[in-house]
Formats: sequence, C-alpha cells, structure tokens
Amino acid sequence: MNEEQNIPDEEPVETNVEEQTPSESLSEEDVSVLQTRIIELEAAHNEMKDKALRALAEAENTRKRAERDRIDASKFAIAKFARDLLDVSDNMQRALAAIPEDQKESSELVKNIVLGIEATDKALLKVFETHGVTKIAPTEGKFDPNFHEAMFESEIPGKAPGEIIQLIDPGYVLNDRLLRPARVGVSKAPAAPSATHVDEKA
Repeated sequence: MNEEQNIPDEEPVETNVEEQTPSESLSEEDVSVLQTRIIELEAAHNEMKDKALRALAEAENTRKRAERDRIDASKFAIAKFARDLLDVSDNMQRALAAIPEDQKESSELVKNIVLGIEATDKALLKVFETHGVTKIAPTEGKFDPNFHEAMFESEIPGKAPGEIIQLIDPGYVLNDRLLRPARVGVSKAPAAPSATHVDEKA
C-alpha cells in the first residue's frame, strides 16, 4: 500500500538586496577641484580651437598671396623689358621732331625716311598695347602726381594752378602699373603783388 508522502512547502527565502551606493559622498573640496579642472579643460579646448582657426586663416591668406604673386608675375614680367623699350620710342619721336615740317616733303628720300620712322613707331606702340602697355600723353587737364611728373611751372593767364600746359615726354603704364610718368609743364598761381611802401613823412 502506497503511503502519501506529505512534502512540506518550501518557505520562500527572503533575500535582502542592499542598494549599492557610494560609501562616501564627494566633499565640497572634491567638487571644487573637479569644477576647476573642467574650467581648465574648456579653456584649453577653446585655445586649441582658436589656434586651429588662426592656422586655417593664415593658410588661406598664404594661398591668396601666392595666387596674387602668380598673377602679378604673369602681368608684370615684361616690365623691365618694356621700360627699356621706352627709350626707343622716345628716340623715334625725337627723330621725327628734328625734321622740319617743310622738309618732310622736300624729297622722296626724306619722305620715305619719315614714313619709315612713323611706321616703326606705330608698330612698336601696337606691340606695347598688345602686352598691356598704354601710352599717357596729356596736353591738358589736371595734374595727377600718380601719373605725371612736373618738369616746370609757369604762370599762364586763364589757367588754374595745377593744370597741364605742355607735354614734354609721354608716360606709360603696364596693366595699370606706372612704368614711367608723363613729363609735363604745369601752370602755377600768379605771384602776389608786392606791397608798395608809402612814406607819409615825405
């Protein structure tokens, strides 16, 4: 005969899980140290960021300067050569001016010489213009020290002071950079009349 075996119910085992908490809380001194450290790290970060931005800006400026120098080298590489050729153009102009007007048609030989000099001078000026060299030949207007050189001053009735009254030698610019100023004569203000002393005792 089978006997019933009464197995007593297992009583639940109570387990007490204690919450894990820091054994000690941070002191005010520790908090202050951490805050100071955070401030120092933020300052170091901002400093490094500022240096990086400055380095990028400097690199960009260097790139722009290099590009500018490259363009200038391309535009003004012939400056010395062009400046040397200005004397050639001046000499041809002087040669033409040395021949009196009434002699230019006096003979076929003189006429051909004049035509040859004029053609050469025009060809040279055309080459100048092709390479960015422009002639400045003012015979009137306001004197500009950026492009003109005053060779003399003279009192001219009807002319305001500082006006161009005569062209002596033309000037030239290369891509807006001055190669040689135009040499000109400039009007000046009339001299003030000297005061006449009257001797009242006479």
